Amino acid sequence: MSNSYRSHRRRKKKSNAGRLGLAGALTGVVGIAAVAVGIMVMRPDGGGADPAAPPAAASGGQQDEGGGAIPAAGSAPKTGAPLSLTTPEGYGYGLAAVKAGTDGHPLDSSKPSPAGSGYAYADYVLTNNQRRPVLLDFPADLFLPKDRVPASAQERCMPQPGVPSAMCTLPNHSKVIARLNGSRPPVKQDDDTFIPAGASYLVRIATDLPVKDGLADSDVKLYVWETRFTNDRKGIELSFP
Repeated sequence: MSNSYRSHRRRKKKSNAGRLGLAGALTGVVGIAAVAVGIMVMRPDGGGADPAAPPAAASGGQQDEGGGAIPAAGSAPKTGAPLSLTTPEGYGYGLAAVKAGTDGHPLDSSKPSPAGSGYAYADYVLTNNQRRPVLLDFPADLFLPKDRVPASAQERCMPQPGVPSAMCTLPNHSKVIARLNGSRPPVKQDDDTFIPAGASYLVRIATDLPVKDGLADSDVKLYVWETRFTNDRKGIELSFP
């Protein structure tokens, strides 16, 4: 996958056959059992969407999709107000921000940051709030004040529709770092990864490029802005606790 500032927000479409087979198999396993999650009560899918409908391309930061090796972290952490989203295909997600800041090595894939700098990151809880498996997707994107981005990275920090013009988003990666409340791990089929019904994960999104030393934790923001998740072209900010 390319690391360019545009391609890190998209991935290519996958084959329908893998998705259809996995959706059918997982639905047979999980049935209609509801799994309680820490930040909100799971809601049934009220959209009447076909469970086998082909999912659209994922969005948000460049993805590092997890599998069965993701550790369990017990109960969900304290979060800000949860946000419920539904895609045009009828997939439902719950998001709630946990914390943000800077770190010299926020992800396993992060390169050591130069002295006096670090990477911006944010953690949030991602929940499948439906009774069927949904595509693992990362709706939240990480934004910084443009004046806190080093001169060498200014051209890589992109404004986005519906987000304050003083904010921009650098190339980044998102990764599931823990399973919450006894959630089962994601299930991978071919090139796609699915979240079991009711599962809740801790996700970390981190910049690929270092930021200026002294960036305040409160300067790091999470927004949902892609039209797949919000169709009014207004960015939705996730509030931290």
